[in-house]
Order: sequence, then C-alpha cells, then structure tokens
Amino acid sequence: MDNKMRCQSCGMPISAEFGNLGTNADGSNVSEYCVFCYANGSFTNPNQTMEEMIQSSIENMATDLQMPVEQATNLANSFIPQLKRWRN
Repeated sequence: MDNKMRCQSCGMPISAEFGNLGTNADGSNVSEYCVFCYANGSFTNPNQTMEEMIQSSIENMATDLQMPVEQATNLANSFIPQLKRWRN
C-alpha cells in the first residue's frame, strides 16, 4: 500500500481534508480511524470480526473501485490483518 494515512480498522485513506476522520465522544477527531468505523468514541460495529471486515472490504473494492475480485481478495487478506484493530 501507499504511505497515505489509513483507517486502522478498514484501511480506507483518511484525513481531515477528506472530512472522514472518526470522532471521540466529545466530537474531536480521531486520527487512527475513519468515521465509518469509529464515531462518538466507539466502533460503529463493535462486534464485527476481522473476517467480516475482510469480506466487506473485498465487496467495496470490487464494487466502488471496480477492482477485480481476485485482486481485492488478495489485497484485503494481506492488508486488513496488519491494521491496529485486528492485530493480536
């Protein structure tokens, strides 16, 4: 992957410029997570498993980014487990 700041749950590029940073309970920005994964001080889907996140990422990359499914599968399976939320 590139050197962009990325959500440590889903891997999406994040920045204040994009307006997609997650938020703490007090409304301040969180620099580690996107607004889709983390809002108001907690994960938006706290019971989501890493496998569910990988599947969701594959679907999003294939649909939204028009990436071939095989490429999206390889990328999600290699990248998602390395993110902070999913590391053991």
